[in-house]
Amino acid sequence: DARDLLLSAPVLVAHASLTARRLGLNAPPRTPRIFDVLELFAFARPAQFAAPSAVGLAQSLNLPIPRTPEDQAATLQLAARTLLSELAAAPTPSREEALAVAETLARGGWPWGSAVIGALRSAPAGNQFRSSGLDIWQRLTEWEAEAPPGEPGSKPVAAGAAADRLRALLASAGHTEVREAQADYAAESAFVFQPRDREGEPNMMLAEAGTGVGKTLGYLAPASLWSEANGPAVWVSTYTRALQRQIERESRAIWPDETVRAKKAVVRKGRENYLCLLNFQDQVNAANLGGADLVGLALTARWARASRDGDMTGGDFPAWLPTLFSVGATGAASAANLVDRRGECVHAGCAHYRSCFVEKAIRGSRRADIVIANHALVMSQAAFDGARAARGSKGDTETTQLRRIVFDEGHHLFDAADSAFSAALSGQEAAEMRRWIRGPEGRGRRGRGLEARLSDMLGDREEARRALDEAIRGASALPGEGWSGRIAPPNGEVGPVGPIEAFLVAVIEQLRARAAPSDVGMECAARPALDLVRETAREAAAALARVEAPLLALVRALEDVLDVDAEVLSGSERARIEGALRGLDRRARMQLPAWRSMLAAIDENAEDDPDFVDWFDANFMFGRVVDAACRRHWVDPTEPLTNAVLAPAHGVLVTSATLADPTLDDPFALAEMRTGAARLPERPKTLKLASPFDYAAHARCLVVTDVSRDDPRQIGAAMRELFLAAGGGGLGLFTAIRRLRAVHERIAAPLADKGLALYAQHVDPLEVGALVDIFRAEEDACLLGTDAIRDGVDVPGRSLRLLVFDRIPWPRPDILHKARRARFGNKSYDDAIARARIAQAFGRLIRRADDKGCFVMLDASSPTRLFSSLPHGVELQRVTLVEAIEQVGEFLTPPA
Repeated sequence: DARDLLLSAPVLVAHASLTARRLGLNAPPRTPRIFDVLELFAFARPAQFAAPSAVGLAQSLNLPIPRTPEDQAATLQLAARTLLSELAAAPTPSREEALAVAETLARGGWPWGSAVIGALRSAPAGNQFRSSGLDIWQRLTEWEAEAPPGEPGSKPVAAGAAADRLRALLASAGHTEVREAQADYAAESAFVFQPRDREGEPNMMLAEAGTGVGKTLGYLAPASLWSEANGPAVWVSTYTRALQRQIERESRAIWPDETVRAKKAVVRKGRENYLCLLNFQDQVNAANLGGADLVGLALTARWARASRDGDMTGGDFPAWLPTLFSVGATGAASAANLVDRRGECVHAGCAHYRSCFVEKAIRGSRRADIVIANHALVMSQAAFDGARAARGSKGDTETTQLRRIVFDEGHHLFDAADSAFSAALSGQEAAEMRRWIRGPEGRGRRGRGLEARLSDMLGDREEARRALDEAIRGASALPGEGWSGRIAPPNGEVGPVGPIEAFLVAVIEQLRARAAPSDVGMECAARPALDLVRETAREAAAALARVEAPLLALVRALEDVLDVDAEVLSGSERARIEGALRGLDRRARMQLPAWRSMLAAIDENAEDDPDFVDWFDANFMFGRVVDAACRRHWVDPTEPLTNAVLAPAHGVLVTSATLADPTLDDPFALAEMRTGAARLPERPKTLKLASPFDYAAHARCLVVTDVSRDDPRQIGAAMRELFLAAGGGGLGLFTAIRRLRAVHERIAAPLADKGLALYAQHVDPLEVGALVDIFRAEEDACLLGTDAIRDGVDVPGRSLRLLVFDRIPWPRPDILHKARRARFGNKSYDDAIARARIAQAFGRLIRRADDKGCFVMLDASSPTRLFSSLPHGVELQRVTLVEAIEQVGEFLTPPA
């Protein structure tokens, strides 16, 4: 019945694409019959949060929380009326602008068009807008240039002053009681804000603070004191977007005024996270010609006018908004096309340069007291800027003065360094390089090549123009349009084009000869290489050299422009050249040499380098190879981490709720190794503070002994009954996507029959943040996910009261892990990783003093030693499934 209604009758829904997916239908086309209340919310309340469900809308609009399906249906009607009333009363940023956008949408067939226009015209409105209202770039504020802030000072922060600042912050936040552990944390953290004594020897501290200690305000207290005394800035680096948002919220205790806080606490991410106004303009022009989704762009325009910083991944951009774009030939990629994912930014050459969200964030971070970044940005930019400075390269840098760094979620530092300092020559990466140099070559493709970005800057410099032409010609050897079908054609009719594609074909031959395929791909060691692989590697390296040499010549030519014409260059011209240099330098002096180095090692068939792991892999989709790669990773990525980030800093705090390992004689020994601290001349200071929560009274830890972990039916039945016993609020964690999907297929309908909604990563068409938002909002919902969910969940209260693991989260025994296992302790290294993952997952369960929760492991073979990192007071019990169901039901049932 629901399918028939969605396909034929006018319906009111919350999230049409998710509703269709749950009904086993494709995403519905844009139609005047489907009224999606999320679209109305995005229009009426741009840049405001709501979980994408009836319950989430009710919470955001302060409506009664619906408990039954009938109540949810009524809530959608009430939510729609409420939003239309708000539009009639006080639309933002102005009635005229909202009306211009609404009329444009109505002409495009938006179902809410007439109702929204009626609400907006219920009060007098001017007629100042002569356009569609989508030309937001005309009305955004511009950044203003300022003099450089100079080097930060070295005035120390006293431990007592840090504790005093903490008390003031807690009072500002409305907390009357200062927890002793939090005060100790703030006072001890002042150590990293002392002047360093010798170059290359930062004041480094490893601090484990259990859940509930309050480490965020604990380190913000001395950090804010240091910034006030010494100038910008302390960089706070996180691993997840959720924590970035949390830290920015916590900074309100320091700067309650929102305008002041926007300048003092700046969130920084990579360029690919921010709305690109030039791309947005391109999409708007395409939409006016019928080539892009008008509704999605209009809702994005409404958001951009209200957004604090233009951040489309984790900021005030609703995580579900991209799913409101229609799914069509071009609409499917519309949201992704609004950011700069290919390094094609023209910087000062862009008409929107002075309104650019990225440039605002970069400039804001240079003067902020606290910069809230992520591990990947800090590492990649520090390494890139440091390498450029060592070579004496010209041009500005995007991250400056990384003197004091706080790495929150420090247990992820090793993995973040592994990603930042690795190299991969794949079909996709090489094709992106070609597109970056040559520009779009297929019909309907968008983007700007080097010639479009650099030609006018080079003027009449013949050598530079010759280098540009050579680079464009050389890039023709890189994979072009249709490369994926040529490296592994279904019927073998189409051969590779160019030396890189030929190398990838040879890589796939070696993989098929030596690797066992899995559900998602296959991998094998790079050496000893097949003769075909060695021959094609040599030819591929030569082709890359023919691209690298002219790019280096371009770099030198632009550096000469900065030198020779320094007195006559305008500020915008200099900025544009510096931006171009960053992109050229990264590819010509880092990416291309790394690729050639890998290929040379394969061609020589040399002995394995003990510091690196080289291997081949291929990715599958629907049983077919879609990409192949040659990869190189450091065995120990803390070596480049130390050289690029730690040693140049003056003070570094690495903190987490799970750093120490109590099974070791020295609990911080493994943390020192995995954070790079062990590579510094002096041992770091360490601090361990236990959680203040009463885990013995509020938590249970159960290992089920009679469920086969290899049988999806048994795992599914166990999770179903445990979720039902808890009355919802259950999070199921899986170590494999295939098992997650199999369990979801078995338990979604039975849970729905009992009134429990089930959401799932890799099943529902939402990214992780949106799924967690729904899970947090709907107290009795259940959620299935993998490690991304485990790391990104911060759900206090009853919404998360049961956590079920399908099996022990051992590290995947791939080629890279096997090399590290041999280096770092074999079995003990495996144990340490699994033990840390279990402790991290358990830490998601109890977030407040009044939380209650059950942790259940469905793997009967779970060794007791892996639970030794759980908080004090947690007792491990081995029980049957029936006993586990009974315990969960009794323990989590709220009192009458």
